[in-house]
Amino acid sequence: MDGRKAMTDERDTNVPQTARIWNYWLGGTDNFAVDRQVGDRIRAAFPQIVDNARASRAFLVRAVSYVAGVAGIRQFLDVGTGLPTADNTHEVAQRVAPESKIVYVDNDPLVLVHARALLTSSPEGVTQYIDGDGRDSAKVLASAGKTLDFGQPVALIMSGILGHVTDDDQALTMVREYVAALPRGSYLIALDGSHSIEHGEAEKIWNEQANPPYVLRGHTAFGQFFEGLELVDPGVTSAPLWRATSPDQQWLDVVCGVARKP
Repeated sequence: MDGRKAMTDERDTNVPQTARIWNYWLGGTDNFAVDRQVGDRIRAAFPQIVDNARASRAFLVRAVSYVAGVAGIRQFLDVGTGLPTADNTHEVAQRVAPESKIVYVDNDPLVLVHARALLTSSPEGVTQYIDGDGRDSAKVLASAGKTLDFGQPVALIMSGILGHVTDDDQALTMVREYVAALPRGSYLIALDGSHSIEHGEAEKIWNEQANPPYVLRGHTAFGQFFEGLELVDPGVTSAPLWRATSPDQQWLDVVCGVARKP
């Protein structure tokens, strides 16, 4: 029995999953009919969602390029990575600095199946994958410490994961536990969906039909994740506007930020 068949049970194919729905919106093929059905319902209620998905990926590319290039970071901890697609963290970081070390974390069964696709690296660098729940910071940090040197700066990436921690206090605690474990000079890169009436309808559909649940936060609430850190200009903003590469970028309901631990 091959790995994919072994890991893809009836529950996996009958319950829509976050990573697979986003994979569908990004034009990927690692999804099932149930994911496409929910993805289409959400897109009907909130047509901008596909633009959000693409803007989120583009932000991640710019942010990782910034911390690897301008900031000189060589270690990356990507919590809640999702399914591999174009321009994954290790690909972007190692284009800038081939010696970069990347650790991915996720607990989605299909993501685990595709871990081999993530476990590629430049000869000079390292890429590893942890099958774990990002909310268990102690366990994740202990496992990541086998690859990363927490005596040196690390870029912590939380893209699309904090919305799945629906309790605000729990989400703040989670971020602070990770940041506390990082040395000075480390960075937090974070992104999630933000509020609008149409996006709120999409959130309702998601929480009725998909797994795990998701909560939208406004820019002020999202900004709390960066408390005690030094935000990189332009601060907490819509993803297309963070260090935009062209002047015609439009505001979207996806909020992001990059910050340095002083």
